[in-house]
Amino acid sequence: MEKKPDAKKVDFKETLWKSADKLRNQMDAAEYKHIVLGLIFLKYISDNFDIQKNKIKEMVSDKKSDLFISEDPKVYEKELEDRDYYTQDNVFWVPQKARWEKLRAQAKQSGIGSIIDKAMIEIENENKFLQGKLDKRFGRTQLDEGRLGELIDLISTIGFTEEQNASDLLGEVYEYFLGQFATAEGKKGGQFYTPSHIVKTLVAILAPHKGRIYDPCCGSGGMFVQSEEFVKSHGGKVDDVSIYGQESNPTTWRLAAMNLAIRGFSVDLGKTHADTFANDQFQDLKFDYILANPPFNISDWGGEKYENDARWKYGRPSIGNANYAWLQHILWKLKPGGGQAGVVLANGSMSSDDNIRTSMIKDDVVEVMIALPEKLFLNTGIPVCLWFLTNDKTKNGRDRRNETLFIDARNLGTMETRVVKTLKDKDIKKISSTISSWRIGEYYKDLKGFCKSSTIKEIEKNNFVLNPGKYVGFADIEDDEVNFENYIRSLNNNYQKLSEEGLELDKKIKFILNEI
Repeated sequence: MEKKPDAKKVDFKETLWKSADKLRNQMDAAEYKHIVLGLIFLKYISDNFDIQKNKIKEMVSDKKSDLFISEDPKVYEKELEDRDYYTQDNVFWVPQKARWEKLRAQAKQSGIGSIIDKAMIEIENENKFLQGKLDKRFGRTQLDEGRLGELIDLISTIGFTEEQNASDLLGEVYEYFLGQFATAEGKKGGQFYTPSHIVKTLVAILAPHKGRIYDPCCGSGGMFVQSEEFVKSHGGKVDDVSIYGQESNPTTWRLAAMNLAIRGFSVDLGKTHADTFANDQFQDLKFDYILANPPFNISDWGGEKYENDARWKYGRPSIGNANYAWLQHILWKLKPGGGQAGVVLANGSMSSDDNIRTSMIKDDVVEVMIALPEKLFLNTGIPVCLWFLTNDKTKNGRDRRNETLFIDARNLGTMETRVVKTLKDKDIKKISSTISSWRIGEYYKDLKGFCKSSTIKEIEKNNFVLNPGKYVGFADIEDDEVNFENYIRSLNNNYQKLSEEGLELDKKIKFILNEI
């Protein structure tokens, strides 16, 4: 009974995506996503404004209300346009010309793109947080005449009402579209989108509940969304956390601003988009929690400019690879006395930059290392790992000095398609509960093939290499005929299924070739 509403919600998002995607035609997803997401954002803040307007109307026209003015609409009409009624409840002020119904009425006009651009400028001028952060490329769009109007009509079908908990519904639609665009864009998609199940894993392990949270390469803001949801789900107050993010890509920076604004999050994304290494927007701040998914193995990060940077406590990073520049920047930004960080990096980081890696281990800042399964990202087949760092292992649990926990999670996850694997809630719980038990020193046991608590001396014997596989070993295979038979049967079933799919694909390809 409980699953039906969820199924409808998924169908709604999928239908919306398929309809919007049909309109794309000759425009690349990289360009088109800003058009679609910009309009969705505009629809939401306009709907939210209308919801607030109706609340004000009830207050000023109800005799029982402390704010009663009159029952006559002609008398209280001006009150409905009193800006203070909106801003005091953190509702974005939407000027009359920028309201959705006004724009929809002009959707079929040839200059609708320029009209939307002007609406975006007006909204920015009226809302300080949004200044310089909204996309204004509608007048330059390459969509065929009339297509933009069709898209406006389509997005008009989304009703963000108070009963539906508008911010949650829009958040779901927004994140769904970000994920779909990442798939459509291929390689470029991962520059702005980290799969939510990976973010959930980071958040579940760090468990941010109070203090400052920071992402030095925040993309579309997914780390913050999951962090706030974690706080709410554990009975905490969203006001207990302060959010800070930095992003160098200007269009992605705008996406993050919109993604967080629609959820009502209070967040500081800096004065502008900026390179974290060249222009740290938060130089004087240190953070309780840092979550990051930096671009993997980036070579053009300008490393030659930062020879004597104060952040390089453990050594100057390779000019040709920014992995250890990110790790050291993150350690530099951690609040002294127990600051914690979770970082996604390519597996090569666990055995590269020998001198820096060795210094970090000897200084005891590496708390947990996790090897993740392959095929988790939409845009790369590079195997990845999670680094968890801290500057004080006596905090957030028992005294764990000189210990590092290794987890080999490569066998976890479920194949969603032939090319993409997802970590399910049960997988995330297995990982996070293991780390939690290890941190507090209760019910934790080394499990061959999965987890091992190792000392710095043990790590030194392995040349300070941090690959979990070197420490956890291989799980024992039970000598059980029934299990073996089931295993072979499962392999055979999978083989048959893949063979059938392959035949179907062959038929489709032959049909298309014959048509050509």
